[in-house]
Amino acid sequence: MQENGVIDEIDKKVISLIQGDLPLDRMPFAVMAKKIGITEDEIINRVTDLKKRDILRRFGATLRHQEAGFSSNAMVTWIVPEDRVEDVGKIFARFPQVTHCYQRNPQRDWRYNLYSMVHGSNREECYRIAERMSRSAGIDDYLLLFSEKEFKKTSMEYFQYQYTEIEEQEKGDCP
Repeated sequence: MQENGVIDEIDKKVISLIQGDLPLDRMPFAVMAKKIGITEDEIINRVTDLKKRDILRRFGATLRHQEAGFSSNAMVTWIVPEDRVEDVGKIFARFPQVTHCYQRNPQRDWRYNLYSMVHGSNREECYRIAERMSRSAGIDDYLLLFSEKEFKKTSMEYFQYQYTEIEEQEKGDCP
């Protein structure tokens, strides 16, 4: 693989593919690898290497909760004793309705230090989920902040390549 801060042309193509939506396929990395003429193992190894070298800071999914059938979501903010944050975070992360769970430093006017995003079919369900989470961890100091409007979720795009020629050949549009 490359030196720590060096990325080659294939790395740039890999980054361009993973910065958007992954293909809805049982083997999304194989589909992407084919677009740039490498193997599935190579694309996975390159993503892993880019992450290890801190060129990629994060590789994660974004839930478009309304498209997934959840009409309500809330950020549940918790006040958790510092020595329990990691254990409580693990408990909360096991809930299937939780898509995000992370720690932040409390501020002078805002004492909450653990955050979890919950999704439900309505607000009442979100409250019930938070209540179950509260009981499971023994933490009862929390607040639900409901989303009022969902804005477009996008990420920064670093490299852009056109893959239309290969895609058209796969469809049989080109010789």
